[in-house]
Amino acid sequence: MQHAGDEPVLTRYTVTEQDAAGPFVKIPADMMDRAQLERLGYENVLEALGEKFHASPKLLRELNRGKTFGAGDEIVVPEVSAPKAKAKVKAATLVLVKSARVLRALDKEGKLIAQFPISVGNPRDALPVGKLKIVTEVKDPVFEFDPAKLGDTNPRHTKAKIAPGPNNPVGVLWMGLSKPHYGIHGTPQPSLVGRTETHGCIHLTNWDAMKLSAIASPGLAVNVEG
Repeated sequence: MQHAGDEPVLTRYTVTEQDAAGPFVKIPADMMDRAQLERLGYENVLEALGEKFHASPKLLRELNRGKTFGAGDEIVVPEVSAPKAKAKVKAATLVLVKSARVLRALDKEGKLIAQFPISVGNPRDALPVGKLKIVTEVKDPVFEFDPAKLGDTNPRHTKAKIAPGPNNPVGVLWMGLSKPHYGIHGTPQPSLVGRTETHGCIHLTNWDAMKLSAIASPGLAVNVEG
């Protein structure tokens, strides 16, 4: 396997029966159709493995040409396991830098302990510069769809509850901010993180949202910079 410094870049993984079994579900494009689903799970094994190994399905296919990704297949994947090291340090402050599209976690001495790429709100719905804090945290959240808040003018679209799952519009984790209706959350489209604008909320990949949850909690200060 290739190495970056002393750390391996790639490793081998055997697809398990559980990986291949799902359950998988086709996610419809229309939000009213999504509201009929009991859970917004992965659509297929490639999507599930992509999230597990922080890679796009396209990259996994390129690394494993000829593989079907069935149970028992040995595949090449990015090495993303956490190093065995010191105890996890909790964040004392989060700094959200909109211009750089990054979220930084600092310890009590102001040292950087983690940094995540993010998508930020468009100019109309941008999170204002200033001091906020995390007020709530929900894992596997239900999404409260409200077309009026999202500028959705489709006459057949009404308020609806969208079931939890990795393909939920807010991903697998929601951290509500002290500015009402704004939050830091996951996304079902990791390839768009850092590349597109949002309706105001801060988007991370689902895997980074869970990493953030391990070091941050309600009550934590969030300093928003331009």
